[in-house]
Amino acid sequence: MGEAGEGESTRGAGALPEPRRSIAMDCNHQSNGKLSKTEKKFLRKQIKARHTLLRHEGIETVSYATQILVIANGGLGNGVSRNQLLPELEKLGQVDALLMPPNKPYSFVTYKTLEESKKAYVTLNGQKIVDDLGQKIILYLNFVEKAQWKELGLQALPPGLKVVEEIISSEDEKLLLESVSWTEDTDNPNFQKSLKHRRVKHFGYEFHYENNNVHKDKPLPGGLPDICDSMLEKWLKEGFIRHKPDQLTVNQYEPGHGIPAHIDTHSAFEDEIISLSLGSEIVMDFKHPDGVTVPVMLPRRSLLVMTGESRYLWTHGITPRKFDTVQASKGHKSGIITGDVGDLTLSKRGIRTSFTFRKVRQTPCDCSYPLVCDSQMKEPPPSFPESDKEASQLEQKYVHQVYEEIAGHFSSTRHTPWPHIVEFLKALPSGSLVADVGCGNGKYLGVNKELYMIGCDRSQNLVDICREKQFQAFVCDALSVPVRSGSCDACISIAVIHHFATAERRMAALQELARLLRPGGKALIYVWAMEQEYKNKKSKYLRENRSNQGSQEISSDPSAQELFAEPMPDTGHQDSACSVPSVNDFQKGRCNSREVANSMLPIHTNRTSFPSQDLLVPWHLKGNASKENPTEPFGPAGTHDPGPVLHRYYHVFCEGELEAACQTLNNVSILQSYYDQGNWCVILQKV
Repeated sequence: MGEAGEGESTRGAGALPEPRRSIAMDCNHQSNGKLSKTEKKFLRKQIKARHTLLRHEGIETVSYATQILVIANGGLGNGVSRNQLLPELEKLGQVDALLMPPNKPYSFVTYKTLEESKKAYVTLNGQKIVDDLGQKIILYLNFVEKAQWKELGLQALPPGLKVVEEIISSEDEKLLLESVSWTEDTDNPNFQKSLKHRRVKHFGYEFHYENNNVHKDKPLPGGLPDICDSMLEKWLKEGFIRHKPDQLTVNQYEPGHGIPAHIDTHSAFEDEIISLSLGSEIVMDFKHPDGVTVPVMLPRRSLLVMTGESRYLWTHGITPRKFDTVQASKGHKSGIITGDVGDLTLSKRGIRTSFTFRKVRQTPCDCSYPLVCDSQMKEPPPSFPESDKEASQLEQKYVHQVYEEIAGHFSSTRHTPWPHIVEFLKALPSGSLVADVGCGNGKYLGVNKELYMIGCDRSQNLVDICREKQFQAFVCDALSVPVRSGSCDACISIAVIHHFATAERRMAALQELARLLRPGGKALIYVWAMEQEYKNKKSKYLRENRSNQGSQEISSDPSAQELFAEPMPDTGHQDSACSVPSVNDFQKGRCNSREVANSMLPIHTNRTSFPSQDLLVPWHLKGNASKENPTEPFGPAGTHDPGPVLHRYYHVFCEGELEAACQTLNNVSILQSYYDQGNWCVILQKV
């Protein structure tokens, strides 16, 4: 496709710096003179920006001048705010509209006249702009016929949620902030060392983040601070709250910090949970189980009140970043951040302190959401296994039995082979004998017809599905595969080893793969990753959220923001919940994630980041569940689907954990270790 501005004379831009002069030329324009290296570099980046817009965003540029320009790298997703970009654009003409889609690395500008847009195209292409983090970003402009983006539909606050602005005075805010000492003696029972991403103190009862619960029989001495008493009494009298809280958690957030999406345990606290924001405003994200996300602005000195559905069903969390996308209009304070791309900008976060008050529940919860209520579940979630026998029992109930029951539904959602796995299989020599250990429905057994592939799985029903497809498959346990040692040219183990409940059993599964290989044979192993957002890119698992969105944009792949010519700025991405472990760490079954031993396994909220390495992941077994989101346990927002929800056990791996485990195997070398769409992957070879 030709570059816009074909009719422009490149000599007419002679006063411009060399890079901008070259970019103003049509990409197919045959210049009389040779381009310099600098000109060629900028031209390549200009073309790349155009292709990236088309491939990832469905934005088609045109080869002639129009009044509308798309500005690659000039978006909220790059850390460029409306206040920075608009003045630069207005220097070159009258701007009719500047549209900045949320979280996107581009924007659209419409000029009053064609001449003004052509002037902006020539002048700004290749120009550096300093983003809100002080980093220089180069802009690349292209003409378009129309501005297009994904538009959020009409949204409302989650039912039961309200935000009360200016609930306290600035003087009271100051007193509350001064009342919290972060330098207290560590012997003080209210003191808690800083968590990885924030400082925390508890009053009344200590809040345990591994299960979002408290020890009801172990209250902290002193109760709530005296300074809170009159404030709470006032809120009770004025009807903002119904219960007087007896538990308080004070969190202090630095810019760039956040808190994972979660629901406070039903049985732990009463219906009402309230949070007072001090020091700075923040955008908090509320997510329904069906994937709908509602960003809500919590102004400074405001009170957030969660009751009913918003408290029991929707998760709430704060995305770790240094800037929030907010409404640009002055009158907008609290409430939903709308999708009006003509009224969005960035707001730099400050230090925020939250006072979150709860009332400890003394009786079982009888809410209207039994599918997610720990008090009303038929049986409580299992505890973390402390022996091989307990681990085997856990796997039998929460892996083997579940897959037998969901086999048909599971198979209907597993039909597209992953490219890197296909690449591995197609690179194997013709005639190779390959074992797919944990083959599921046989998705990979027919990828390469030149191979002799055999599959095995613990599920009889999944093996039956393989046989219906005329594949060779049999039932067995991945810890004991009835195949002669050293007989396989290659093995694959895709999404299997993370179902073993102890480090020792995961290690045994790896050893079994190595046993099957002949010398020189290779194995490809995939396991779920703790890090579902890696190098500022969300995995497909997180991206596939269903939401109330229009269709003004062909694609919404967030990875596009990393593919423009300039690197994305540091937006305060939260470190993963774990660091690279040692071999000893793997053998002990930890990598700096939350310990869950001696406690119930947490139940994961689908399409969110993992709160723990060991957890139960829901599968909603229902005939009308969509193929795109088979694991979602609910229907439309605010409704219940009576279909059964089954839970599968997972141990999600931290960065380096799978590789460290493979390094302990005898006579094995690691050829490659990589990350692929929310999975850690290793290719190893028998030596």
